[in-house]
Parts: sequence; C-alpha cells; structure tokens
Amino acid sequence: MKQKVSVPFMLLGILFNVCLIAANLLETKVIQVFGITVTAGLLVFPISYIINDCIAEVWGFRKARLIIWSGFAMNFFVVMLGLIAVALPAAPFWEGEAHFNFVFGMAPRIVAASLTAFLVGSFLNAYVMSRMKVASGGRHFSARAIWSTVVGETADSLIFFPVAFGGIIAWPELLVMMCIQIVLKSLYEVLILPVTIRVVAAIKRIDGSDVYDQDISYNILKIKDDKYCKSGVKRSDNFL
Repeated sequence: MKQKVSVPFMLLGILFNVCLIAANLLETKVIQVFGITVTAGLLVFPISYIINDCIAEVWGFRKARLIIWSGFAMNFFVVMLGLIAVALPAAPFWEGEAHFNFVFGMAPRIVAASLTAFLVGSFLNAYVMSRMKVASGGRHFSARAIWSTVVGETADSLIFFPVAFGGIIAWPELLVMMCIQIVLKSLYEVLILPVTIRVVAAIKRIDGSDVYDQDISYNILKIKDDKYCKSGVKRSDNFL
C-alpha cells in the first residue's frame, strides 16, 4: 500500500529546506543587533528548529528524521554546486568573482562543521520533543518546544564554532559567541512560540494527525518508516 504525503507536511518540508539553504548563505554576512555581533543566518536558522518541532509534534520522530535527512541532502547539494561554480574559470569581463567566491567558496572545515552541527542539533531537537511528548501524555507543548530547542541549539553551537573557528578565533571570544548564539536562538523560539502553538493546533485539526512515538526505533539511519503500533496515533485536545 502506497503511503500518502499530506499537503501540510509537504509544505513544512519545503519551508524547512529553504530555511536551511538560506541560513547557510546568510551566514556570510555579520550583523549587529542591539550592539551584539551575530551572523545574518540568525534571522532564519531558528525557524528550521520551529518547523522541526511542528513536524515532530504532529507526525512524530520518523517524519522528522526524514525531513532532517532531506535538509542535509539539499544543503550538501547546494554547497557542492557552489564549490564547483567557484572552481570554474570566470569570464574575463565579469567583475563579481571575488564577491561570488566569498559567498559560495566555503572552507572545507566550515562546510563540515555546518553539516555535522545541523545533523546533531536537529536530531537531538526531534528526539527530545518526541520523548517528552510521550512522557507528558501530549501536554505542555510550550515547555517541550523550548527545551528541545535549547538542547538542539546548544549541541549545534558546541559543534559548529569549535570545528569551524577553533585555532582561528581565541577560545574566550569563541565561548562568548557560542553563548550568545544559544541564548538568542532560544529566545527566538520563545518569542515566536504563540505563533508555533497556533500553527501546530491548526495542522492537527486540518491533517488529523497527532503521533505518539511509542515502540519506535530512534536510529537516525533508519529512513524507512516502521509500521504504526496500536497506540502510534492518537489525539490530544490539551497539548499546551
């Protein structure tokens, strides 16, 4: 029997991939927010964690796992295309090569740091959301969304900054940057939480899904869905 993909799931999956690719491109610009220096990727990257929360909450860890791997594949694809384009000779009359190379010519260690941090942070986010939902009986969505984001963003920053900038930026400054990123990205989740709650409630109502991950495999390499157990899908009217 063929599995069908719902329209809300498809749209969230597309938005997830777009946010990840946009965040990687925006990371090349450094901005200042209220005197705090951060990368422009901060504007969009936390949205991927919010989408991750929505998918894990409505469709469970297995669908979140699928979306995370699709995001990784799309990111890797765009990065590789960018590196190939940088390696190709530019037309002699084109004056934008230096700027193009700055945006798309990511150093190998930064590429490795970005992709690895994304995988670890995203899977931890989905895992914490999934386990907390089962443990709480589907209640306390706000707390689950915040804590899963804190865990995921912390892991992301702890991996990305040391791998990407270790030995380049002094460790005291690197620790400050990591802490700022973790705090701001988590605060982003808190500020947009009222919107997230309404989006999740609307998707559950429209799609009719509310998956509880009982008796499933959390193996991140297991892409193919398991069969639903008897208690795999149920509704919770009070998920806040």
